[in-house]
Amino acid sequence: MQGANFCRRNKMAAVVIAVEPPSLGRGIRDIIAVDDLTEGDKFRNIADLKIADYLDKDVFYELFAENAFGKVEAVFHEGACSDTMESDGKYMMDNNYTLSCGLFNACQQAGTRLLYASSAATYGGSDTFVETPEYELPLNVYGYSKLLFDQRMRLECNNNFKKFKRQVVGFRYFNVYGPREQHKGRMASVAFHQFNQFNAEGKVKLFGEYGGYAQGAQMRDFVFIDDVVAVNLWFLDNPDKSGIFNLGSGRAQPFNDVALSVVNAMRAKKGEAALDLAGAAKAGLIEYVPFPDALRGKYQCYTQADLTNLRASGCDHVFADVSQGVSAYIQQLAVKYDIFCLKSTIN
Repeated sequence: MQGANFCRRNKMAAVVIAVEPPSLGRGIRDIIAVDDLTEGDKFRNIADLKIADYLDKDVFYELFAENAFGKVEAVFHEGACSDTMESDGKYMMDNNYTLSCGLFNACQQAGTRLLYASSAATYGGSDTFVETPEYELPLNVYGYSKLLFDQRMRLECNNNFKKFKRQVVGFRYFNVYGPREQHKGRMASVAFHQFNQFNAEGKVKLFGEYGGYAQGAQMRDFVFIDDVVAVNLWFLDNPDKSGIFNLGSGRAQPFNDVALSVVNAMRAKKGEAALDLAGAAKAGLIEYVPFPDALRGKYQCYTQADLTNLRASGCDHVFADVSQGVSAYIQQLAVKYDIFCLKSTIN
């Protein structure tokens, strides 16, 4: 599920289609993964998965529109260019909007359910995060590409998702972090970058003051990938639920919390005691850097998912907070890092 966001060279990718109906026991194997492996290292995201087939995204869309796969139960459409600094609007709209519209049309014609990735970037300059048009103010063309597809879905059903022949669900992902994001480059999570920073430099970095927030105090709704997957699967198990839903933890936490969780997880690995924020900063384990000019006016200093609609759907999933999720993530990254270092030493 985390293989969702690709840019420029990779274009649209990470479509997963389930040919068989969902089962509570899972173990479903009749799955086709769709991606763009131009950057070959991305194979690691699917290498340990049990799937029936793989198709390149340049092949998949046309075949799916021709009903080449027979009865398909559901499509998880998680692919996009998510680079918030991408300035090529034509590329972004072709990749994130036009291809998505074609996929939606094919799903409707085939009677296939569509669960797709929207984004909290649709809210942009708003300080209210409710799934209604008055709060949708994207700050960049990525956010607009996601918003336009949401608007298209509303138009197709006259703003009543129950009118669709089969389930259509849009997930407005907030700041997702967790395994299988190593391919995302600068768009990978703060936790991922800080893990690598700590290994390389013995410290992590955060933005300084900006937007009326103190250094490291800008706040986001950080959501662990395990929680994202759980909510996706809940909707898969509840095909009568359609709509656009925020998918975040429902709590805003400062970037300082992420940094401190990374630092303390790395310290725990060495048997060292946890520190508070002041102690970590004093020890030089957290460094604040000037806010980059390229992000000024395009950066969300605060996000917090309003989960009212998600809860009203019946989904009562309990989300991890930053301390829980980041600690679990760093433990997983550390194991892989240690294995890599061991192999490098042996070689």
